Amino acid sequence: MNGGGGPARELVESGFTLENADAPLLHEGLNLADIAHVIDLRGRRVVPEDAARQLLDLLVEVHAMPAEDFPYDPSFGEAYNSRERYFASRLGDVAGWLHAGRPRREATRLALRLLLRRQLVALVDDAAGFVDSVVDQAAAHLCTLMPDQTYLQQAQPSTFGHYVLSFAYPTVRDATRLVDCIEWVNTSPGGAGCVNGSRLLEDRSVIAGLLGFGGVIEHTRDAMWQVDGLINILATTASMLSNQSKLAEDLEIWSSSEFDYVDLDDGFTRSSVLMPNKRNPYALSIVRGASGILIGRLSGFLAVVKSPSARSDNLIFAYGEVPRALDLASRTTRLMSGVVRTLRVNTHRMADALAGGFTQATDLAEHIVQVCRIDYRTAYVIVGATVRAAAAVGLRGVDITGEMLDNASVEHQGRPLGLAGHDLSAVLDPLLIVSTRSAMGGAAPDAVGGMVSSCRAYAAGLHAEADRWRASFDAAEAALLKLATETS
Repeated sequence: MNGGGGPARELVESGFTLENADAPLLHEGLNLADIAHVIDLRGRRVVPEDAARQLLDLLVEVHAMPAEDFPYDPSFGEAYNSRERYFASRLGDVAGWLHAGRPRREATRLALRLLLRRQLVALVDDAAGFVDSVVDQAAAHLCTLMPDQTYLQQAQPSTFGHYVLSFAYPTVRDATRLVDCIEWVNTSPGGAGCVNGSRLLEDRSVIAGLLGFGGVIEHTRDAMWQVDGLINILATTASMLSNQSKLAEDLEIWSSSEFDYVDLDDGFTRSSVLMPNKRNPYALSIVRGASGILIGRLSGFLAVVKSPSARSDNLIFAYGEVPRALDLASRTTRLMSGVVRTLRVNTHRMADALAGGFTQATDLAEHIVQVCRIDYRTAYVIVGATVRAAAAVGLRGVDITGEMLDNASVEHQGRPLGLAGHDLSAVLDPLLIVSTRSAMGGAAPDAVGGMVSSCRAYAAGLHAEADRWRASFDAAEAALLKLATETS
């Protein structure tokens, strides 16, 4: 057994220092959890009236205190121990009433959820802001032709509006998942005790109501030790930033002098101190790096929580890792929103690149299938041979003729297609090709315009959802502090 001495220096420098580093994140939530607990105990007549008044007076005072001014000290143990020591120094044994019916971890679990629910609301709002920026660019470039790409090679004619809007939909889906995460995090573990509740708190809904939670986590042991929702939060934020990272990768390539499709606003770049010809897309490096960090945090947390159940290490690291992941995701999302919002698109350069390539090849093969009534594989081979022959003599896709296709057909199947003298301009014109993509989700301007309207509505709905949650939390916390002040 422990002889009762203080913690080892090594433990202070590692474990307790780690936990106290998270104390500023949890400070406000710990205060609110303590206030709700005292009010609940007071209502049940568990704590004497005078002791309750003294505790509430002090807790309201500490709630107004900036976290950096509170004497959190790892030499005393985790953050809860510093609070206990401070309260005892001010109130003596009266401070001991805070422990009635509640282990230390319950206050910290509540504090984490109070913090996460606000961070999640902020991230939903930021995600909707990113969608707003994407949608604005898509609306401005409904008719801006460009060669869409796969494997960094020209694929088919498209528009920049259609391209950039593809990043709105994953963001909407991830933000919707985050709203589900808010529902999960906005349930209360209050009154769960260590694993099996407490005889002092037979109605766990009181603390939940005081703190503005939507309900109570039913199973007490589950309430104290569940981590699946935290995994879901980390996975969703990692997914959201991976989508932004894909866009950042594209924009970094496209902003190079080799492509020159887009220009980043100067405020999101950084000049080289050595090479006066270079401005580096610094903001995009931050986005790509942040995506990698969140993937690492998700992986690291999964490795931590694979331990047996009811182990402190399942959550010790969560108190800092999950809030910091959400903070990084919000800051990065706002950064990427700014990049997209201020992005300049070099429409002429995109058009020139499109005109100089062979993005018409797929439409040309489909045209041959329809007109010449041959299978697609044969048409594919004939068009591919024609493209190679044209490129070898410096011709472009728009320069392909029926005679060239007939020659390739003779080479492949011993007979011409009968296309000599046919006007292929409608099949080879990128603008006309794009206009045919009028089916749902296609690149035709009207189709993209419809999706722009849909995405604007999605973003507006997410903003409204965030406002609703935020107002609910503000009202609950204001009511709690008002009650604490009035009854102290």
